Amino acid sequence: MGKHLVLAGGGHAHMVTLANIRLLRDLGHQVTVIGPSEHHYYSGMGPGMLGATYEPKDIRFATKQLVEEQDGAFICDSIVGIDPEIRRLHLASGQAVDYDVVSFNTGSGIDLPKIVGDDATIYTVKPIERLYEARQQIKVQAEDHAVTIGVVGGGPAGAEVAGNLRQLVNKLKTTHPKTKISLFAGHRFMARFPEKVRSKSRQLLEENGVLIHEYGYLQSIKDNTLIFACGITEHADFIILATGVHPSPFFRQAGIAGGADGGLLVNRYLQSPHYPEIFGGGDCISFEPRPLDKVGVYAVRENPILFHNLKAYLQGEELIPFDPGGDYLLIFNLGNGQGVLRKKWLFWSGTLAFKIKDWIDKKFMARFQGGKQQG
Repeated sequence: MGKHLVLAGGGHAHMVTLANIRLLRDLGHQVTVIGPSEHHYYSGMGPGMLGATYEPKDIRFATKQLVEEQDGAFICDSIVGIDPEIRRLHLASGQAVDYDVVSFNTGSGIDLPKIVGDDATIYTVKPIERLYEARQQIKVQAEDHAVTIGVVGGGPAGAEVAGNLRQLVNKLKTTHPKTKISLFAGHRFMARFPEKVRSKSRQLLEENGVLIHEYGYLQSIKDNTLIFACGITEHADFIILATGVHPSPFFRQAGIAGGADGGLLVNRYLQSPHYPEIFGGGDCISFEPRPLDKVGVYAVRENPILFHNLKAYLQGEELIPFDPGGDYLLIFNLGNGQGVLRKKWLFWSGTLAFKIKDWIDKKFMARFQGGKQQG
């Protein structure tokens, strides 16, 4: 008898499974996909969309269309709770969805400071669609008069967003010379990266006209004024938050075992050790064998293993372990066609690094946008 598989989220770790819904349907199983949007945006190209290197259609997957073309069911909604004992998901609309097997790829949210007053020009880097909204609003204002833009976050996301904002305003026909872009990088810009990566990234951003400040912890935002714990305040017409990320809170709320960050705890099979019918991948999981960085490369590597194990569990077959692999290729798009690339001893910066990232990203999109990838 067929079972009901629910894919919670259409993110990077579910790409191979989404492309093979027809195969699962032919085996007699029902497949439902739940996502907050009919499209899923590739986060690795989000800063490039902000900088107008790419348009939204270039960096998104038509999730709903792909699912329904294969006779799966798509529900446009957000998951707000899970009852693992009766195998039920609760949605924001009030709807409940029961499952036999569920896989989570719900990503992560942005840690927000206290915000007081109007937040109409405050944006977060997730969901990625917010970056396009910011791009449109900034273009309108920056063509008319000088604007100040503050990016909060000292990691790669903040660096990429700041660099691509500078690219965006540089492309405008009439950019006021007093338009200012500031990156508020916490206590130390790119703190967890080697000195060569840090210094070169800083150099490229500053040469591009980005001001980098290390004021420490952002306490709150009041009427578009950034208030730092050290006492410094800075006003910005637009604010983009690229601060730390956190998994969805419903795992912890449901009493499902999680890691230190609250992510769904999974074993080497990408499976909950306490609820074997629950699987997961991407930013929302905590990998039990060892911590994994919150980078898209792991979600992409999880793809074939997660599909195999979901299919195997549905069919009563043997699961296979996920091997995260060794060091991964790290490339930052810092705007104006410039990038920084690192893998082990290999280090490049400048236009070549960006071109390599652009080629890899476009290849990934072409691989899955057509929905023909096989596991």
